[in-house]
Amino acid sequence: MTIRLNRYLAQCGVCSRRAADELISEGRVRVNGTVVEALGTKVNPVTDTVKVGNRVVRSAHPGVILFHKPKNVISTLSDPEKRPCIGDYLGKKREGFVPVGRLDFESTGLIILTNDGDLADRLLHPRYGIDRVYEARVAGVVTEKTLRRLQRGVHLEDGRIQAEVSIKETQVDATWLRIVIRSGKKRIIRRMMDHVHHPVLKLHRVSHGPFHLGKLKRGEMMAVPEEKYQTLRAAVFQ
Repeated sequence: MTIRLNRYLAQCGVCSRRAADELISEGRVRVNGTVVEALGTKVNPVTDTVKVGNRVVRSAHPGVILFHKPKNVISTLSDPEKRPCIGDYLGKKREGFVPVGRLDFESTGLIILTNDGDLADRLLHPRYGIDRVYEARVAGVVTEKTLRRLQRGVHLEDGRIQAEVSIKETQVDATWLRIVIRSGKKRIIRRMMDHVHHPVLKLHRVSHGPFHLGKLKRGEMMAVPEEKYQTLRAAVFQ
């Protein structure tokens, strides 16, 4: 049985299909020693040897790890500036698991790690509209008028963005909000709230699609049990 090379790389947890196409276009993928040039190339996972750079790609048992990212941790597996990063928590025993999206340096909360490239692609691609739920403390008292404005959508430099926003708690000089958004653009919530003159003071992600942070403590990781992983994966692909 043959499958498209980009799908095989995704299934092996190398990267998403789109990122796999980029690797192929850059000439970094070899099949049986030959550099692949065509994006539509198919491979036989049993008989073909696939390499990305000098690394042989092998099928891995798919799974998901949930991570409660602390503040001041980089959402990558390594950092050239030697700042704390997810790789410091992951360890070498879980090679092939990569973060699904990012949280900025100051933000906290749920990050999904997986070696299931198709799942990562589905969770991230904007056309699928997967919910990301956040709790945010913002400066000032947010009014109903501002909530309606955010619901209708605001225009930022990279396009229009809408969010479902509700008030959790109003304080003297700040407001706690629950924000549901389907965009993973860089610092999108901070930019959105800056636009309506309520800069973010704290930002915490509580869920991404059907995956929830729950009671996971800051800095902890938890592998999702196989049966639950399959159930949640099915929910993503509905």
